[in-house]
Amino acid sequence: MTNTVPWLDPANIDFMLDECETWAVVGLSGDHSRTAYSIAALLAERGKRIVPIHPDAPTVLGQQGYASLSEVPFDIDVVDVFRRSEAAGQFADEAVAVGAKAVWFQLGVIDQAAFERTTAAGVPMVMDTCPAIEWRKRP
Repeated sequence: MTNTVPWLDPANIDFMLDECETWAVVGLSGDHSRTAYSIAALLAERGKRIVPIHPDAPTVLGQQGYASLSEVPFDIDVVDVFRRSEAAGQFADEAVAVGAKAVWFQLGVIDQAAFERTTAAGVPMVMDTCPAIEWRKRP
């Protein structure tokens, strides 16, 4: 079955999961009950470098946090956004501004205008899915 939703392009999903190493996780705090924490832990288990992005800039999973994407002093491959749809678009714009290679909006997070802006800037973007779900789909 071919997926016709442009933001679920299998090539973009594969690129992010297979080739991108440094994942800035927007909304990641030390709260173990939050989905962002469990997905960041999974990413770390899969060998990804996690960068917590949270206003409090906590250290999470042993990694120093930053209050914003613009404060991260090294290159970011993927900006993974755990925010409500109405608040997520600004992080796609910031991802483009800091030169991230890709943007991932988590399950239930959809902002078509942000998708259009981000992809028009040449940055691949995935929305409304989760790395855990996509890894489980693989043979």
